[in-house]
Amino acid sequence: MNLHLAEIAKAVAPGAHAVLLVDQAGWHLSARLLIPANITILALPPKCPELNPVENIWQYMRDNWLSNRVFKSYDDIVDHCCYAWNTLVDRPWKIMSIGLRQWAHGF
Repeated sequence: MNLHLAEIAKAVAPGAHAVLLVDQAGWHLSARLLIPANITILALPPKCPELNPVENIWQYMRDNWLSNRVFKSYDDIVDHCCYAWNTLVDRPWKIMSIGLRQWAHGF
């Protein structure tokens, strides 16, 4: 996460400040994070997928390609996950429809 934050910090325009919305995964809020001066981390409340649309993406992938299966091996798991991800990436309209929040576009 520290490397990720450093990369984001380099992409922020000089004089600008980035606010990074994160869920409450341990690595997002670790006391060992080195948060650059041009970034503020804002943690989303727990259990609120309506504020974190990527949670709905993961659920869609589980529902459509990854759940109710018995995997034969680690490689089988990786193959199924890659298939699910690549299939979804080929459907940008689906990603947009899953992540769209009508209430967020009224401003």
